[in-house]
Amino acid sequence: MKQIYQLVLVRHGQSLWNTQHRLTGWANVGLTKHGEQQSAAAGQLLAKCGFEFDDAFTSQLRRASDSLAIVLANMDRSGVSVQQHWRLNERHYGALEGLGPLSGVFKFGLLRFVQCQRRFDVVPPLLDLSDPRYPGNQQRFAEIPTAALPRAESMHQAWQRVLPVWDDEMAPAIRSGRRLLVVAHKNILRALIKQITGVDGSAVERMSIKTGRPLVYELNKELRAQAHYFLDEPLG
Repeated sequence: MKQIYQLVLVRHGQSLWNTQHRLTGWANVGLTKHGEQQSAAAGQLLAKCGFEFDDAFTSQLRRASDSLAIVLANMDRSGVSVQQHWRLNERHYGALEGLGPLSGVFKFGLLRFVQCQRRFDVVPPLLDLSDPRYPGNQQRFAEIPTAALPRAESMHQAWQRVLPVWDDEMAPAIRSGRRLLVVAHKNILRALIKQITGVDGSAVERMSIKTGRPLVYELNKELRAQAHYFLDEPLG
């Protein structure tokens, strides 16, 4: 009999900056009321479908950690072990953080703005070290080694940042039979999907992951994806 593992991924509920179409990155914005409702619905759906979890992973950003707390509360699973990692923070958009499309294009040009979001290896404009958006100037990231703090990240760099959590914590837990839930950010979930599917960078950038929808991956013994589906869509 084949050994099949499951990994469940959920993008955090809608945030305030999602509604304003601003690049959020490491900015610590909260959920909207709709985002809270999305997270509650995700938890209720997971419970209805019989999912149970041993470990849950999330970032140090409140829109993800709050979403996870709401999901688990609606599953009545407050005893699940929760791991918060800065390495699961969203991709850092550098000097684009906080900007919407119009202001981003006006300041940096259309080509650069688009390439930063559509090209796997393109790094956004770097933050100045004195910029308050630089994580090294924020007390909540004081325990992270300065050399690891990004001034901006390509999608490739964000993927590399996530790998130690996958290799050292998530993958061993899955192999040991523990059931994992990851509630994080669009680009971080893309990075994890890249790791379990082996898709190339251009395919990663085209992945659509909407807020608050549980995405289930079935993995083989090598932890490679064999199938996947959104839980709110019928199979077949």
